[in-house]
Amino acid sequence: MSFLIVMYLFCLAALAVGTFTDIKTREVPDWVNYSLIFAAFGARIIYSVGMHDYYILLSGIIGFLIFMGLAYLMFYTGQWGGGDAKMIMGLGAFIGLEISQIFHQSLLAIFNMPLISFFTNIIFVGAFYGLLWSFVISIWKRKIFLPEFNKIITKEKKTKLTVMIVSFIIIIAGAISYFSDKMISSILIIIGIMPIAAFYMYVYVKAIENSCMIRSVEPKELTEGDWIVEDIIVKGKRICGPKDLGIEKKQIQKLIGLYSKKMVGKIKVKDGIPFVPSFLAAFIITMIYGNIIFLIV
Repeated sequence: MSFLIVMYLFCLAALAVGTFTDIKTREVPDWVNYSLIFAAFGARIIYSVGMHDYYILLSGIIGFLIFMGLAYLMFYTGQWGGGDAKMIMGLGAFIGLEISQIFHQSLLAIFNMPLISFFTNIIFVGAFYGLLWSFVISIWKRKIFLPEFNKIITKEKKTKLTVMIVSFIIIIAGAISYFSDKMISSILIIIGIMPIAAFYMYVYVKAIENSCMIRSVEPKELTEGDWIVEDIIVKGKRICGPKDLGIEKKQIQKLIGLYSKKMVGKIKVKDGIPFVPSFLAAFIITMIYGNIIFLIV
């Protein structure tokens, strides 16, 4: 069995376990992620020494660093949790980027390299998956979603009015220009629709976040990395909050003690979308079809 097949099978196994735990508990165990990272570098080191080809190790390091950049970006913008970030770094190390081949390949071939394909597929699959998940959860919890949606619309009525006026002016300009230049007319109408679409998308996402993804739990139910919605302040001292980018074990222990003394109540936690299933789907598409762009175009 070739080195590449073994690497891909290990990735599939890790992604399968990660998908199961992410859906079930909204967490990916550290043992899965660290096993993925260490196994990737361990296998590449052994194979590099055995084949006397240190580009095998270098490609893993480059893949790891590229996906580490992506992981940090998504983590610090609040899109992914720590488990998602560690998982993608491990996958980057496993898949790797054959830097020595880039300079000898056509642009088409470069875009079809495994790491580039997987990176692209994550963007497309992740966006579709996120929208689908949000749509399903908004339907499932519509009794609490719809009132929140209407509440935000009412709260943002001034913004809504401004957006509508701006969009209306642009659309009217597009309609008037139809008789002189149909292309410009179409562009203006599309531009005029975009602010309205963006406004309602903002309200939609905000309503889902406020109504469907925030829950109150006792401190003993918290796990390391949970996103705290509001600052917890006791006697003028801040214990934890959203700026922490995930609660730590020592903070959880402190909250448990304060809760037992009735100095704090339940803690509001934000549940994120379990993104590892989208990693699995993107990985399978990469193995079977390569870059999804070539399927779309």
